[in-house]
Order: sequence, then C-alpha cells, then structure tokens
Amino acid sequence: MGHNVNILPNIRTRGRGTADVPKSRFDIQTRDWFDDGWEIEEEAQVLRTLVTEEPAKSAISYNASPDLPFDRSINAYRGCEHGCVYCYARPSHNYLDLSSGLDFETKLFAKTGVVDQLRLELARPKYQVAPIAIGTNTDPYQAIEGRYQTTRQILELMLETRHPVAIVTKGAMIERDIDLLAALAEQGLTRVGISVTSLDRTLSRRMEPRAPDPKRRLAVIQRLSDAGIPVRVMASPMIPGLSDHELEAILQAGRDHGASSASWIMLRLPHDTGALFEDWLTRHYPNRRDRVMAHMRAMYDGKLYDASFATRMRGRGVYAETIQMRFQVAIKRLGLVERVAKLRSDLFVAPRRPSAQGDLFD
Repeated sequence: MGHNVNILPNIRTRGRGTADVPKSRFDIQTRDWFDDGWEIEEEAQVLRTLVTEEPAKSAISYNASPDLPFDRSINAYRGCEHGCVYCYARPSHNYLDLSSGLDFETKLFAKTGVVDQLRLELARPKYQVAPIAIGTNTDPYQAIEGRYQTTRQILELMLETRHPVAIVTKGAMIERDIDLLAALAEQGLTRVGISVTSLDRTLSRRMEPRAPDPKRRLAVIQRLSDAGIPVRVMASPMIPGLSDHELEAILQAGRDHGASSASWIMLRLPHDTGALFEDWLTRHYPNRRDRVMAHMRAMYDGKLYDASFATRMRGRGVYAETIQMRFQVAIKRLGLVERVAKLRSDLFVAPRRPSAQGDLFD
C-alpha cells in the first residue's frame, strides 16, 4: 500500500472510489491505525458525506496554462462525491489539510455567495470578457448541486449578461438546466463537454461509483444535442491497458447520440493519486495492474506523472502517439471535429454594480 493508510475496518466504503486515507503531503504528523486489544465486535458504520459551507472570497480563478483552452474558471464546490478514483483534482484537498483519498469524496465544501461575488467581478470597469469554464476541477453537477443550485444561478447570470461559458460534467443533473443552456447556445454563448471514460458499466461503476453510468451519459448528450446545445464527447481519461481499447467505440457512441466534437486526455496521476490508483487496480484488476502502471511510467520517463505543459495531458512516446493517431483517424471517419468555433464575447452586457444608494434614482 505504500504510504497509504487504510481506514478503520468498521467503516463501510461501498460506493466510494477508494478505501484509503493517504497522508496529506503538507501534513508533518504521522498517523497510523492500531489494534487496542479490545476484542469487541463493532457494527460497521456507513461513511456519510459531510458538506461544509465556506464564504466565497472570489468567484473567477485565472490561469496562464498554455495547454488549456481557457484562462478563467469557476469551481463552486471543493471535493466531488462522484468518487472517480483517477481524478487528478484529488490532491487539491491537501490544501485544506485533508486527504486526497476518502476525504476528497466524503468531505465536501460548498462556496456560498459565489454568484454575488461573480456579479461584482463581472461589473468591474476593467473586466475583459472571455469564456468562463465550469467543471474544470470538480463536477458542477454532483449531488450537492441539487441542494445549493449554484451552477444554475451562475448560468442565470451568464444568460443575463450574455457572457460565454463552457461546461464539463459527467452529471445527468445538467438536464435540469437545458432551458438556460439552450438560450445561451442560441446566441453562440455556450458548449458542453460530457466525459465518457468507458462504455463498460462494470468498469465505470468501479472507477466512478457515484457518477451516472455510461448509457445515462450518452442519453444526456442526446438530450442536450436535441435542444440545440453543442456537445463534445470527451473520451477522458484514456487508461492504457484498461480502457484505451474503447476509444473508437466511445467516439462512435458519442457521435451517434448527437455529439458534434470530440477530445481525449490521457490518465493523469499527480502526487499520491498514483498510489491511490495502483491500490485500486490491486483490488479490482490485479492481473492488469503491472501492465497499466508500466505504460504510465513509459510515457513519463519512469515516473507516473509529469506536470510539464507539453506532456501532462497526452503523455509522450510511441504509446501516446498511437492513441493520438487512432483518435484522429476515428474523428475523421465519424465526421467529428476537435477544434470548434470560439464562443461569442461581443454580446456581453455588464451587470449593474450594487450601489449604497440602492434604487433611489431608478
């Protein structure tokens, strides 16, 4: 298990992506479980999801990454209950002094006041319009969105201000917002990417225990497309030796359900995500573990990950190049495109800044 620490044996982790609580890379303390000698049988406890509210200090996060098609994003939630074992965002929980394992999928944070903060930021005189990406770190349509509806409120503000917005999700809850997305799409202000990692329901349930199954995601693509919303099928992540043989089938299924564009990303295993994923393979696919991990190390000069902009999304070497070639052949055959037209930024109408004078002079 390497540096991972297993949770106490009287906790049920069924329906979770991992059973481990690795030490945070910022934690200077060492912790371990031990047998206290009391041979008392305890009833197994179900691990519940805890949601903590935190006031939003800002809404838009900016980046200067040359390999990303956007320079700004909004993430209304920290952590993700979908529990995808491979999620590259897991280590971000370390900044909260929490584990990238079970903590990431069971201890969630909902930002409050983020829409009000966003309104203030969009109203700034020097604000320069460009598409905002939603869902780049954690899924905007995970279960807690049903309670907070922050993503919907953001989309309402996007429509009000005619601001371009791009969304990435696995969540079927996006269908709730088809009315807003269709209105935005009619003005060339939005597109949606739906991640389909595998068409194998068993593999998907093990990797992404609380995300919609593959057929449900394809149905989402169909509903969005039927409503006139541009949809990209995202074959991401491709896992060498486990799911990469499905690349063409995923692209075909996406196209058949209305997707007009496509993309792919290689499995990314930053920090202790690599150990979590290897432990998961040991539990579920022990006969494939060595092959998968060997492919990953071959693409990153013996390491499991390289954060360099030029290679972190696709890897390098013969294996990565082969997948890219297969992708290009497939999308050409299917009539899908990789590059899409830019969302419009010329329709933006800045929201009114709140005034201490209120509406006295309206």
